[in-house]
Amino acid sequence: MRWRSPLALLALLALIAAACDGGEAVDVDDPTGEDVTDEAPDDDAEPDEPADDEAATGGTLIAAIGGDPDQLDPHTTTSSFAFTVLENVYDTLVQPGDDLTPEPALAESWETSEDLLTWTFTLRDGVTFHGGSDLTAEDVVASFERIAEEGANAFRLDAVDSFEAPDDTTVVMELNRPAPNLLDQIGAFKGMAIVSAEAIENGTVGDEPNGTGPFSYVSFSPGDSVVLEANPDYWGEGPFLDGIEFQVIPDESVKVTNLETGEVDWIDSVPPQQIEQLEADPDIEMSQVAGNDYWYLSLNNAREPFDDVDVRRAIAFALNIDDITEAANFDAATPNETAIPETSFWFLDYAPYGHDPDQAQQLLEDAGVSDLTIDLMVTNEFPETVTAAQVISSQLGEVGIEVDIRIEDFSTWLAEQGEGNFDAFALGWLGNIDPDDFYYAQHHSEGVNNFQGFADDEVDELLDAAREETDEDARKELYDQAATRIVDLASYIYFYNPDILEAWSPEVQGYETRPDIATRFATTSLG
Repeated sequence: MRWRSPLALLALLALIAAACDGGEAVDVDDPTGEDVTDEAPDDDAEPDEPADDEAATGGTLIAAIGGDPDQLDPHTTTSSFAFTVLENVYDTLVQPGDDLTPEPALAESWETSEDLLTWTFTLRDGVTFHGGSDLTAEDVVASFERIAEEGANAFRLDAVDSFEAPDDTTVVMELNRPAPNLLDQIGAFKGMAIVSAEAIENGTVGDEPNGTGPFSYVSFSPGDSVVLEANPDYWGEGPFLDGIEFQVIPDESVKVTNLETGEVDWIDSVPPQQIEQLEADPDIEMSQVAGNDYWYLSLNNAREPFDDVDVRRAIAFALNIDDITEAANFDAATPNETAIPETSFWFLDYAPYGHDPDQAQQLLEDAGVSDLTIDLMVTNEFPETVTAAQVISSQLGEVGIEVDIRIEDFSTWLAEQGEGNFDAFALGWLGNIDPDDFYYAQHHSEGVNNFQGFADDEVDELLDAAREETDEDARKELYDQAATRIVDLASYIYFYNPDILEAWSPEVQGYETRPDIATRFATTSLG
């Protein structure tokens, strides 16, 4: 498993080119444009069954996750723990395939106008919500309008001026500019989920999750568990389980022990120092794959002295990201001073800092800063941030900076981040696909996730231009320029790109770890 490859992106651009030639329908399953419709399931057909060697026995999968979902509204949550659950409850119009190329989901096909400003989606027949109502275009329009108005990912719809439903199975999006990454923006993860218009009208989206996915919501006991049950009317393959119980277990060692003793069937993470142990255990399936997320330190630009770029750069020079990576992830991560991993087409080989305490001290002296104390906020629900903070504290101490490590539960961490109540915080950004996902929301002056308050006119112009550039090489050049300036101005101080580490019982069949960390149990069975 790897990040989106150049070939995958070229396939997507070929789809757009085919649309430009005459507005024909576009199907990601056939980049040539010759086969323009993904066949909808036969309403009278029997549900797909697992292969003989993956015969389902039903049963409930016990899945351990490291923290509590902060909420279960897909449009407003930003918690990875919430999305681990919601991935199995909701669907999007399109979704990333195994190679992260967009493929049909609730939309079976789509077409674009010659100017790339009108996108028309045809919905799949026979899809119902868990509550029993049929999926219609009105649900899609209501979902996207809600996201655009109040969603945490409203920025993903910046290119769209309007959503229309000319009939029950057709959705039309009118754009204000070309958007070569539109499919990724509307389908990369369940923050763009389609919910029922009725739930939106009643205000029950977060309280009574009602999706079209393979599992339906049963209950949520904060601090304990989330329970789902199989959706027998699911439009896709599966489900082959009776249900899923997500147990909240913040302690990494407890999760591993519970897996070893059979108390849980699957765990969402593995301490890197236990990889070899679990790989040698015949009763454990250990999965280690390259992911496409990054981990970083962010300094509050709205507070002195972090509003001074020299102070931010001094801190970057003082840090040794090789040591931080080794402490937090052992051999399960790759140090990187930019966001995008080296295996991606969009990777930029740029590392201006290294580890230079002398340069750090000189910059602090030039800025007139001494006796500096930093409030560094981390969360024990991502224990690698606590480990990284300890190393950061030691390294900054060498240049006279004291670090007060503040450990919060993740819900509190998110609230404090949103209010700007920090000098600095450390965390990761998960499941990126398009380069826009790595930079725009975090570093554009109007980015919704720009909690550090970074603002630079040149970065804004580059990110705005890259969003609508349809030529792949030209688009990469724009992102390379933006990334260089983001790093030089230390909007974020990047650490590493980690591998994804998951483990499960051999009885768990039909599950694969994905580079976008989408936890999909639709085709999973207990053998």
